[in-house]
Amino acid sequence: MIRHCVFVRFRPDVSLEERAAIYAELESLREVVPGFVGMAFGANVSPEGLHQGFIDGFTMDFVDEAARDAYLVHPAHKAAGGRLVAALEGGRDGLIVFDMAV
Repeated sequence: MIRHCVFVRFRPDVSLEERAAIYAELESLREVVPGFVGMAFGANVSPEGLHQGFIDGFTMDFVDEAARDAYLVHPAHKAAGGRLVAALEGGRDGLIVFDMAV
């Protein structure tokens, strides 16, 4: 399984409702991307203070690398990802992506 981890810095003007809508749109991709099996999202709750401003994030689980790769090029991902990037501080500079095999 591949866990796709994304850490984000939303612009201050992006409401909690808009953030929830972005996450819901991303999660809805499970219906159109084979092998996308789960998603979790939320705010950082670590007491360590090492977040470097990335205080929100989400993970997506894919059955394998092929499923993850299909997700990355899917037109619905491109649309949802564009909405996410538009809501971040500095656009693409407002996110970190880290994938791992679990």
